[in-house]
Amino acid sequence: MDGIGHGREARVRALSREKYRRRAARYDATCGPTWPIRERAVALLGLAPGMRVLDVGCGTGLSLPLLRAAVGEAGRVYAFDHSPHMLAQARALAERAGWRNVHLSEQPAHCCALPEPVDALLFHYTHDILRSDAALDALLVQARRGARVVVAGIKYFPRWLAPLNAWVYLKNVGYNGAPGGLRTPWDRIAPRLSGWHWEPTQFGMGYLGHGRVALAADSR
Repeated sequence: MDGIGHGREARVRALSREKYRRRAARYDATCGPTWPIRERAVALLGLAPGMRVLDVGCGTGLSLPLLRAAVGEAGRVYAFDHSPHMLAQARALAERAGWRNVHLSEQPAHCCALPEPVDALLFHYTHDILRSDAALDALLVQARRGARVVVAGIKYFPRWLAPLNAWVYLKNVGYNGAPGGLRTPWDRIAPRLSGWHWEPTQFGMGYLGHGRVALAADSR
């Protein structure tokens, strides 16, 4: 990515942090409608006790209890977010629960570096990250070859419901620094995975996709 690209991504991240600063306190209360999708996404990861998993853009930590339960005491959950206001709530959740194997960090996705490769990655409503090649490259290299990747998010309705897409765009603007690319939001991560498959959710306004890391750096 050239200098202009880096500058644009920096602006996207700054805008995203500001939006989540304003929404952090009441964020959890807005997530009820997507809770079944979150549960399905975690189930698709195929986690088992002892595995390592990365929660990409973990926000307030809503997925952490599900992930922690799936990997058990012997596993590890890694999670990061670039919003200090969102992450503060995730840290408080982990502290209240007394989890010793949940590791949280404040960092942007393109800077993610883990102490060990992970067996699975969860991208739950992480639209800005999915639109960044630099972020995807940095994240997928943290995974073992064949690691399961599950992605859930918002997208435009099918064309026959196109009049509703103005509302979808405005909804996306409220959360993301780069709200475009809603026709096929997975089009940058899908070519990096093998066995990619997706299905619509929320009557066509959302999607749930999964695949496996085809190439990964296992030699670290």
